[in-house]
Amino acid sequence: MDQARQPGEYIDSMFRKLLQGLSRRVSSQCAVCLAWPAQPVCDDCVERFAQPLARCSTCAMPLACGTSQCGACVREPPPLDACVAAVAYGYPWSRLVVEFKFQERPGWAASLALLMRSAPWVEPALDAADIVIPMPLSPKRLRERGFNQALQLARHLAPDKTDAALLLRIRHTPPQTDLHRAQRLANVQHAFAIEPLRVQALVGKRLVLVDDVMTSGASLHAAARVLRQAGASHVTALVLARADLAQDRPA
Repeated sequence: MDQARQPGEYIDSMFRKLLQGLSRRVSSQCAVCLAWPAQPVCDDCVERFAQPLARCSTCAMPLACGTSQCGACVREPPPLDACVAAVAYGYPWSRLVVEFKFQERPGWAASLALLMRSAPWVEPALDAADIVIPMPLSPKRLRERGFNQALQLARHLAPDKTDAALLLRIRHTPPQTDLHRAQRLANVQHAFAIEPLRVQALVGKRLVLVDDVMTSGASLHAAARVLRQAGASHVTALVLARADLAQDRPA
């Protein structure tokens, strides 16, 4: 024991260490209903707020039952062969995604990836994929955030197939949040590139692109076009949440 430390200080220090040890072993509260103990989102909340919806097969927008593709994708086919979203970007998922990304909660990735895996068509897409590619962040954004949320999700979805070094973000862009669709499309032009020494690794491959949120699809589409130009034969997007914003629908 440090001779300069008083007994009360020593006990207080040991108590803090005990609490820290317990916090690593005890599950946390559900971030939605505050049930304790639970995963970041408890089973009851998943059952209540993550019911599968009929969605467009190529943009994941909600659809009326009985159809597989929305009119916008029929008129103007996107560069994605398929797109799957686990939940809508609304309550409670919008708040949880913000906490996951901006409040240093990378430990939530395992539970959120499990939620994604439970969505229809996710398992077949991962099984068929040759490579799973997380949407990259610019170096500036990565420094600000401390981790890439898409990479964390991808590693839990398909640890043996995830490759974070193939697709690069070569241009830092302002956040897409407050931009309309046309502005978002322009914002991500020339933002992505393939690692020059690994272009051949993509030729003829089936790819899965992973991201946390899809809003207009501008970033995912820009990335998919770059991957197709490099020779990828099939590109599927898997996202945790899909926003349904009227201004993001193509005219």
